[in-house]
This record gives sequence, structure tokens and C-alpha cells, in this order.
Amino acid sequence: QVQLVESGGGLVQAGDSLRLSCAASGRTFSTSAVGWFRQAPGQEREFVGTISRNGANTYYGDSVKGRFTISRDNAKNTVYLQMNSLKSEDTAVYYCAAGPLAVRSSRNYNYWGQGTQVTVSS
Repeated sequence: QVQLVESGGGLVQAGDSLRLSCAASGRTFSTSAVGWFRQAPGQEREFVGTISRNGANTYYGDSVKGRFTISRDNAKNTVYLQMNSLKSEDTAVYYCAAGPLAVRSSRNYNYWGQGTQVTVSS
């Protein structure tokens, strides 16, 4: 089993950068892909990106491609989401999730964190 805790959210201005962390507990973390999703009020959950078990492969949603970067440190059981050139439309609750495959579908991910709020003011 894997438990996930996100941190690093906050209030920033458009154009700023922010780094989110997803800290995991559990022996299966290093064998799990980790995805990031976000959900804004009144909107459906959106795929942000995902990273494979060993960090060799990453995939991103079209709306964040080129601005966001996912990395992981399996020795620290942590995955990071580096967000640059933030826009007001990036405002949402951000969730990390662990699952067997680095894919877009949220159904792949068995374990979810509680989320962290990111607010970008314009």
C-alpha cells in the first residue's frame, strides 16, 4: 500500500514558479508510476502529467507541456512537479496519485493524496 502527501501549494502571481512535492510511504512506491492531476472548482479532474517507475519516461497534458516538469527521487520516496510560467488558469487543487502504469487515465491510479491548493493571481 502507498500513502501520498502533497505539499508546496500556495498563492503566486502569474508568471511565477512553484514546486509541488508528493511524499510517499510504502515499499511499493519505487515500483509505481506517479501521476499529477488537478481539479478546479466546477470542472472535471484534469491530467497534468505522469512519470514512470524509474523516472525515465514522462508525459504531460497539452495545457502544461513545456511549462511543467515532473521528476522523482526514489531514494527519498518523493515526486516533484515543477511549475513554471504559471497562469491564472493553472489555479486548482493538485493531486498526486500512484499506480502501475505511467498513463493519462485516472483509473490506473490506485492511491491518491489529499491534494494541495495552487492559486495563481493575474
